[in-house]
This record gives sequence, structure tokens and C-alpha cells, in this order.
Amino acid sequence: MNKSILTQRPTKLYWRHPLNEFRASFCIQRRKRSNRREVMKGSRMRLPGVDEKLQKILDAKMDQVGARRHAREALKDIQLGIDHILFKVRFVVFGFVSFLLVFFCCGIGETKLINFYSSYLKKVDIINAILSLSCFAIDMWFSLDSYEKNSTGQEIFCKSWLPGESRPKAAIFYCHGIARKLASSGYAVFAMDYPGFGLSEGLHCFIPSFDRLVDGVIEHYSKIRENPEFHSLPSFLFGQSMGGAVALKIHLKQPKAWDGAVLVAPMCKIADDMVPPKLVTKVLIGLANVLPKHKLVPNKDLAEAAFRDLKKREQTAYNVIVYKDKPRLQSAVEMLKTTEEIEQRLKEVSLPLFILHGDADTVTDPSVSKALYEKASCSDKKLKLYKDAYHALLEGEPDEVITQVFGDIISWLDEHSLKHNQSSS
Repeated sequence: MNKSILTQRPTKLYWRHPLNEFRASFCIQRRKRSNRREVMKGSRMRLPGVDEKLQKILDAKMDQVGARRHAREALKDIQLGIDHILFKVRFVVFGFVSFLLVFFCCGIGETKLINFYSSYLKKVDIINAILSLSCFAIDMWFSLDSYEKNSTGQEIFCKSWLPGESRPKAAIFYCHGIARKLASSGYAVFAMDYPGFGLSEGLHCFIPSFDRLVDGVIEHYSKIRENPEFHSLPSFLFGQSMGGAVALKIHLKQPKAWDGAVLVAPMCKIADDMVPPKLVTKVLIGLANVLPKHKLVPNKDLAEAAFRDLKKREQTAYNVIVYKDKPRLQSAVEMLKTTEEIEQRLKEVSLPLFILHGDADTVTDPSVSKALYEKASCSDKKLKLYKDAYHALLEGEPDEVITQVFGDIISWLDEHSLKHNQSSS
């Protein structure tokens, strides 16, 4: 027993009382946690390329959007240099052009691209000469960032990726994740940060209502689909993890509106190992009514559970605006309720479907993806399980697996885009 605590007990009656014993134990544990935090703070490993000034920005509390936007902007140059297969085009050519493509495919704006040309590649004839030597096809695309107010008055961050000069094959409405390679394959891709996520306004990772979140996504995507430039294109939903649950909820609310969906490790059910015991869950649900924004839900290291490739797992540290704390009570309750609802409504899924899942996924349950495939009422459906793959199929696997997964997705989209265009002509 800690002596400093014992000296604070004036009588035997005091320290024999159960409530005071509990209080003393709580104080000891709180001091231990405080000391541990100080030790961690003093020995924190700094990310390569991050100086002390930048580290202070990254260590700031990210609950409000201003801090997240500041951190994202401050770390942008370092993030552009991350060596990840999805930041590269399908074919990489020589020297300068290779660097240009990687830089461009990381989503910089057109003005910065022009500055890059003028600073590093002043002799256009040299570029043309290099291009003429290459037998490879180069996939070009451009991206646009914007902010817009939703119907509740929140400022939402939106992004689109469009193929270079060619007409898009289809419009892909992406519910979080990687979109560069889809655009380089000829698709118009549209995404948004949900309220409270990424660069959108709202308390970080707070979901007061999953249904309202989905309604906001429908509101935003409906505006895009009304655009004459995209109105005649086939429209596909693309959802990964929680985005898979969002995509399914969109379809259940708009059963005739979409031409298909690609679901990567969809959150139809959270794996049992990731969910607290039933008794704890009941207590948390009760607490959520009183303390909805509090971070009290126990959780495991998602990076370790989701990323099989160790190098890519380490790279997750550079995603500075991703939520890395304990889930907020109301958010956890909403996700549990949503997965329970989806699990009960699998038979109502009626659109063309491509489901991809790692068979070693311990974050979202691959058995429910199998159940979705079996129970969905559509005849046009496909399920592919990847042996030994974890949850982050498009970000956390070895390069050869990511290449295979992406190739499977593009093949399915190409087939269904062509089928749609032939039936409408």
C-alpha cells in the first residue's frame, strides 16, 4: 500500500471503511496514470521529418476542426513524400516524370502543379522527349477541394477526383478512403468528410445520429448527381469499413437510386473481439444518454488489427487528423445500433453488389459479409475473400495484395459501367 496515502488516514475507522478504501485505490491508480502520461510525454518518439514546432501542432487537441485543418496543412509536405503504392500511378516512367506523377497524384491543386512545372521542369521539350521514349500509358487526373454548408449549417469538406480530358466512365460516390487510382482509371470520384470527421466542422468523431449522418451524405451526393455533366453517368456507391455501412444505409433509404455498390470490409457487424462484453455494453448505452460526448468506451489498437504490412502500419502515424482516442459513447452506441439494423435487413439489399473482405479481418466480421452475399435479394452479386488479409485491404496489405484488390474493383466497375451504357444506348 502506498505510504503517502496511508499517512492521510487519521483513524482506523477511516481506512477500514469500504468507500474510503475505494477512494484511496482510485487516487493511487490516478497518480500512476498521471505519472505514466508524463513518462510517455517525455520519451515520445518524434516522427521522421517532424521538428519541435511541428510536433506541438500535432500534439494539440483535435476535437475542433480548426486544429485538424491546421495539423493537416502543416504536415502536408511530409505526407506527400510517403512511399505507398496508392500514391503512385499505375505505370511509373523515368526520373523527372516519375516525380511529377507522384507529386500530382497526391492531390495538389492546379496552381501548385503549374508552379512545380516552372520550378523543376522548365524545358518542356525534355519532358516530351522522355514521354516519347516511354511505351507506357500514363494515367492523368485532377482533384478539386471545396467547402460547403450543409442544411444544418455545418461547413463540410468535399473532394472530387476527375479523369484528365476523357469523359468519365461512371460516377463513384465514395464513403471515405482512397480515390486517386479510381480517377486514374477513368472514373469521376466524389467524397466528403462526414460532420466531425477529417476537415469538416463538428466535434471530432462525434456521431449524434447515424441516420442524420447518412441523410447528410445523401443531400450532398444528390446535388452532384443533378449536375448535367454527371446526370447521365451510371452511379456507384463505394464504401470501406464504416463507409460500407453508410453506403448500405444510403441504398436502404434510396433502393432504386443507385446502379451498384462496391463494399470493402463493410461494417455490417463489428467483430465480437472489438465489442465490449454485453453487460459493459448495456452500461455504456445507459451512460450515453447522460454523457454522449465522453470518451469512455474501451478499444483496441486498430492499426495493429487493421494493417498487416508493418511498414504501412507505421505510416498510419502520419495520418494526423484521424481519430485515435477512445470512441465517444454516443458514437459507439450509434455504430452498434446501425450494424444491428443492417444485419437484420440484409435481405432488402437489391442493387448489384461486389463485396471484398480479408478472411483474417478482426475489426469487421467477414462472416456477415458472407451472410450479406447469401441473403441479398439481388442476383447480380459477387463476394471475394482474400486469404490471410486484414481489415485495411486497400491501405494495409502488402503491395501485391493491394494491386490485386484494386484490379478486382476496377474490373467489376468496368464491366458494370459498360453494361449500363449499353442498356441505355
